[in-house]
Amino acid sequence: MIAFVQGPVAALSGGVAVVEVGGVGMAVQCTPNTLAGLRLGEPARLATSLVVREDSLTLFGFADDDERGVFEILQAAPGVGPKLAQAILGVLTPDALRVAVAGGDEKALVAVPGIGKAKAAKLLLEYKDKLGAPHGTVPAQKPVAAGPTPWGEQLHSALVGLGYAPREADEAVAAVTPEAEAQPVPDVGALLRLALRGLNRAR
Repeated sequence: MIAFVQGPVAALSGGVAVVEVGGVGMAVQCTPNTLAGLRLGEPARLATSLVVREDSLTLFGFADDDERGVFEILQAAPGVGPKLAQAILGVLTPDALRVAVAGGDEKALVAVPGIGKAKAAKLLLEYKDKLGAPHGTVPAQKPVAAGPTPWGEQLHSALVGLGYAPREADEAVAAVTPEAEAQPVPDVGALLRLALRGLNRAR
């Protein structure tokens, strides 16, 4: 098992970070929030989970060990594969998910692309005694430091990576632009959640 990868970030695109490890580029599937914290050419350390299939080996990357552990628990539920587990963590932090499960908050899970009301209810029951209590208060997402990629491009890429059409992503970025412009440093994680709520209402 590959527990983590560490090295300079060689590439970022479409939900994948390429981390150079000993001269080899490791392609790691990451959530939008995790990708937003990475910068090209800068060192990174990602906790990882290797998903083995008959025809593929896919490495998923996470900001920390807790996020990886929750990812692995999520996949234990019937009908939840690694892509859906990653989508859940793209919308909810581990502790936000624990709070939602503890409170039976279906709306929090319905905000995830691919989860409807009936499936949300089943997952709440499935995860009820498996995720544990929140580790603390649910933290606000840290503002993303200024970098070469504009917040709108990061947000658009994150939405497309979650399965939305480019046109829907364009409209969602436009809808949250006033909120982003009101922030000294746009918080991509918070803007992503705001955009997802708007898209969920529109569907």
